[in-house]
Amino acid sequence: MAMSKSRQMDIAPDQFLNQCGLSNFGCPGHESSFPAHAPAARRQPNGNPGSNTTQEDNPVIKAFRIVTVCSLSVAFASSIAWAQTYKQVDVPDSTAVFTELTGGPNLEGTSVGAWGDAAGALHGFSLTAKGVFTPVVPPGSTFTTPNFINFQGVIVGAYLDSATPIPVSHGFILVGEKYNVVDVPGAAGTAFTGINDLGEISGNTCSDPACGNTGNANTTHSFVRSTKGVFTFFDPPGATSSAANTVSLLGAVVGVFTDTTGELNHGYLLQLGRFTTIDFPGATTGTFAGGGNLENDIVGIYNFVNCTTDCNHGFLRHNGVFTSFDFPGGAIFTDATGINALGVIVGVFTDSSGNSHGFIRTP
Repeated sequence: MAMSKSRQMDIAPDQFLNQCGLSNFGCPGHESSFPAHAPAARRQPNGNPGSNTTQEDNPVIKAFRIVTVCSLSVAFASSIAWAQTYKQVDVPDSTAVFTELTGGPNLEGTSVGAWGDAAGALHGFSLTAKGVFTPVVPPGSTFTTPNFINFQGVIVGAYLDSATPIPVSHGFILVGEKYNVVDVPGAAGTAFTGINDLGEISGNTCSDPACGNTGNANTTHSFVRSTKGVFTFFDPPGATSSAANTVSLLGAVVGVFTDTTGELNHGYLLQLGRFTTIDFPGATTGTFAGGGNLENDIVGIYNFVNCTTDCNHGFLRHNGVFTSFDFPGGAIFTDATGINALGVIVGVFTDSSGNSHGFIRTP
């Protein structure tokens, strides 16, 4: 599962805000906590290719952000009162040895994920709210992980090609039935991990062509790709390696980094040019932030050092408060990989028999 995902804007003109009935970036009946100023430009790590230019949104994009924020925020506020339910997900293929959900669901209820076979190959798929599985397999791929699907149904992810002796990891964008392959110029390997409803994409570059999936050492750096195709690279302060996992409609980035002290994993939130470290309280081995939503709720996994049982748990960070959870029934491993604006969470868990399955938690 190594390829699985390991999102700064200006406000619209005052005239548009007034016409929408918004004040200070708030929505009717919902008080917003999002700041309204553009962030500082993200920094480019040494040796990493690309531009650190931050482009200003055009008025149409600004307007779209505001309208969507209001509709989703009000919907989210009404969803948090739902009772929690868990659903196990397994690909209906006799050769599958495990299933994982790696991103989503979007607001139509479609998630993405991957399943593995006994030969070690990884196959991508999408899963609708009605339970329909559709293969996601870029041409020429040998190992595929779709990592996110947005409201428009656009899927992004990463795959390995068949190059020898070392396969190369490429980012891909799936629109309808058309695959677009995108590589960061100058990077040995590329992975796409998230896409918002504007088409901004999060991801990471890799020092190893296969992005570590063949066992080689690998160093990664976070990036966001603009709607115009411009890459902006960054790392949290003190990071030796990092990966951006999601980029929200407001441009907030959730990701993970490894520090220089003890090589621990930490989650991060990058919002308006400011980094916040995400560490589950008491987690001694590390915290992995796998996804975030419009409300800056963050999900992921945390674990403990020198642990033999009950070591790995999923978490939800809502309004700054952490909640641990596990798939019911004695799961020995739970990893939350995505959360949408309605609070629906997807991920992967391992049961007491050692078998791994995808899951959907509502809300």
